[in-house]
Amino acid sequence: MNKKLILITILIISIKLLLIKEISAQEKYFTRDATVSFFSSTAMEDIKAINSKVSCVLDIKSGKIEFAVLMKAFEFKKALMEEHFNENYVESSKFPKAIFIGQIENLYEINFEKDGTYNATIKGTMTIHGESKEITTKGNIVVKNGNLILKSEFNLSPEDYSIEIPGVVREKIAKELLISLNAQLAPFNR
Repeated sequence: MNKKLILITILIISIKLLLIKEISAQEKYFTRDATVSFFSSTAMEDIKAINSKVSCVLDIKSGKIEFAVLMKAFEFKKALMEEHFNENYVESSKFPKAIFIGQIENLYEINFEKDGTYNATIKGTMTIHGESKEITTKGNIVVKNGNLILKSEFNLSPEDYSIEIPGVVREKIAKELLISLNAQLAPFNR
């Protein structure tokens, strides 16, 4: 009789551990297909680049969020712009990724279990071209059918990341670039 009680207790504990593991797996959301674009507008020229190979992971329990952006994956309308961007400005071979590591500051206001659109304030460190800078931005988190959509727009200055713009093209590139982010995340299953 004691053996049966021990076996039942072990079985119940095992089931509880499996359930806890399953619940904790749903705390992280992930994608490798987020989109980041930037736009520069001056009187001389508009420049737009899009990168659809951005990785993002979000832990909804802690609010920690991370993005990794492969710099060579930005696509431009003109091949020469893409070449100059990678070779002369961001030096993609030397600095292959831009990284953002941050935190959702108002995590308590977001109900990840209820469909809806929630405002989010995100603060963290952006590292581009080997330079790191603290940034704070606002965005939206859309909770829909167990998935998350993150959207944000903010400005970045190439100068803040020691990206030198040669004098000959300085008037063609805005001092601040408009960065747009769209990430559709699904539960991370190992």
